Amino acid sequence: MITKLGEFFKLDTAPGILLIASAFAALLIANSPLAPYYLALLDMPIHFKIGSLDIQKNLLLWINDGLMAIFFLLVGLEVKRELMQGALRTRSRAMFPAIAAIGGMVVPVLVFVYFNANDPQALSGWAIPAATDIAFTLGVLALFGKTVPVSLKVFLLALAVIDDLGAVIIIALFFSSDLSVLALSISVLASAALFYMNAKGVARLTGYLLVGAILWVAVLKSGVHATVAGVILGFAVPLKIKHHRIRSPLRYLEHGIHPWSSFVILPLFAFANSGVPLDNLNMSMLSEPLPLGIILGLLLGKPIGISIACYVSVKAGIASLPKGVQFMHIMAASILCGIGFTMSIFITTLAFPDLDTRGLVDLSRISIFIASILAAVLGYMALKLTFQLSSKSNLEQINTDED
Repeated sequence: MITKLGEFFKLDTAPGILLIASAFAALLIANSPLAPYYLALLDMPIHFKIGSLDIQKNLLLWINDGLMAIFFLLVGLEVKRELMQGALRTRSRAMFPAIAAIGGMVVPVLVFVYFNANDPQALSGWAIPAATDIAFTLGVLALFGKTVPVSLKVFLLALAVIDDLGAVIIIALFFSSDLSVLALSISVLASAALFYMNAKGVARLTGYLLVGAILWVAVLKSGVHATVAGVILGFAVPLKIKHHRIRSPLRYLEHGIHPWSSFVILPLFAFANSGVPLDNLNMSMLSEPLPLGIILGLLLGKPIGISIACYVSVKAGIASLPKGVQFMHIMAASILCGIGFTMSIFITTLAFPDLDTRGLVDLSRISIFIASILAAVLGYMALKLTFQLSSKSNLEQINTDED
């Protein structure tokens, strides 16, 4: 049993499987006799107080504001590594996925706005279909094993990383509440301290994590969403240091956080935010502007935006297709980017924070589930067909060459 469990956690698809299992578990519990206990657990108050510092939140908010800040720290680390040593380290390499990511964010937003332009309350959720779930998307891609061209996997990873960065910018700019000048000033000082430590070649992670904790509290109190602190800390942690014998602080921290993010933080987030009571929902509601904007934004807006952006950028000579990748690969893979899930649910909690918008939150979550599942299934089928056609084409080419 333990051996099989260990083998499961080694699978590339394990994070995605665990994520969707956690979401469905919450959905089942929220619509069972256990629902009151589920809600009571999420509403359980947790009080943290040191001197004049007083943070009192329920368990749900500690998960969304606290644990998700660690997830965004990982995002910051991954983005920095990709910029310095990975798929985004040169302009030519970064341009193609960057343009694709922008197209994949803009078009879904336009689709959502088209359906919800006349409803100011629903319009607050404009950013919901702009996000891509990197764990889920790469999990589906991993089902194909070595059939997937490495360059296509790198392209999707880079696209998802830039997409995450775009989501962070959206959160920082558009989902901040009333700002506290004092807390914001402390945030700026803490950020400056982190980058000063980086410039001076400080290698010990302890110092970065301590200042990062101060930054998180300051950002939390400032009115800017606390998860932004995680990204800032991630960018401040050094990838390279002068003493070559000392391990890379960034890579060490990234490898340390990754399993906790994949197997604890994201499943907990999915479990805490996916418990939607279905008794007041019916199929006719899915034809309303809000769910249509989300479902069509993710399911159609994402692949259309990515495909058009890629095609135009190549035809205009701004970027070039990665080696071994064809447009049919891009179009098929772009359907997978309609899996919004974690990031879309997270933005939903920010877009509709008030009790009077609870119905919009539940409707949005159900819409995200539907769109993400359809995107996963359709994306898988499209990629499977694409790889079969590509393999057949290569085989025919080989036979032609032999003749």
